[in-house]
Amino acid sequence: MGDGDGWARCEQGHKHWGRYGASGLLPYHRGPDGVIRVLLQKRSSWGSGAGTWGMFGGANHSHEDPVTGAIRETGEESTFDASGIRLVGTRTEDHGSWSFTSVVASVPEMADVRAASFETRRAAWVPVDEVASLKLFAPFAGSWPVLRDALARVVVIVDAANVVGARAEHGWWRDRAGANARLRDDLAVLTEGVTGVPGDLVPFDTVFPDVVQVVEGAAREVPSAGPVAVSAAPGSGDDHIVELVAGAGPDTRPLVVTADRELKSRVAEAGGSVAGPRWLLDRLRR
Repeated sequence: MGDGDGWARCEQGHKHWGRYGASGLLPYHRGPDGVIRVLLQKRSSWGSGAGTWGMFGGANHSHEDPVTGAIRETGEESTFDASGIRLVGTRTEDHGSWSFTSVVASVPEMADVRAASFETRRAAWVPVDEVASLKLFAPFAGSWPVLRDALARVVVIVDAANVVGARAEHGWWRDRAGANARLRDDLAVLTEGVTGVPGDLVPFDTVFPDVVQVVEGAAREVPSAGPVAVSAAPGSGDDHIVELVAGAGPDTRPLVVTADRELKSRVAEAGGSVAGPRWLLDRLRR
């Protein structure tokens, strides 16, 4: 038992499990057959939502963030090994004084997962097209249509030449490689979680993106470092960015950071979304 175990009543007058809110983990994997499958729990016959399917999860403890709570609960209720997951995003349903956070993550492979507590009757990797046909736990049934559209990773593609200029560091034009290396190091914070992704790119409150910094000219020799991939344009930086957008996989949502009007138009035509340098710089200053 943890200090989060217990009932709470939200401002809407409903009773929920979790004194400090609750969270659940939705891992997914696209197999070689092209089918996306999600890991679901069939709940035991004795408790709330007996015999229904939904996410693994439960009450968060006072010292936990929702991601930590969701991973811990999943590990307590099943044999799922979360060490290889890549966080994709989180979505919180706020009921007023109580909330539930759905944590979406991708996994490189579908390992066999079995029940590990009396709360779980069984676990299964379910093709997304078959989820709605199951008897679903009511809260999960309500959120599934949105979560299904959230099974995609955001990749932030930074037009470094444009952003370095907008950043206006003193003397950056005399040392473009150095300015780009400093930007690369600062971009790493984005992988820890980004809020306020523009438009309807993904239905998340927080995303955990991949980050690609596109460099050109005197900055071409800047190497990748940490979680930030530096991609040197062989020619035009704009052309390279459009190629990256057009070549994005089916589970990727490209977000290009630039203020260049022509590039914005080309990115949109290639199927990507756009944010301005100010959006990015505000998130690097947090």
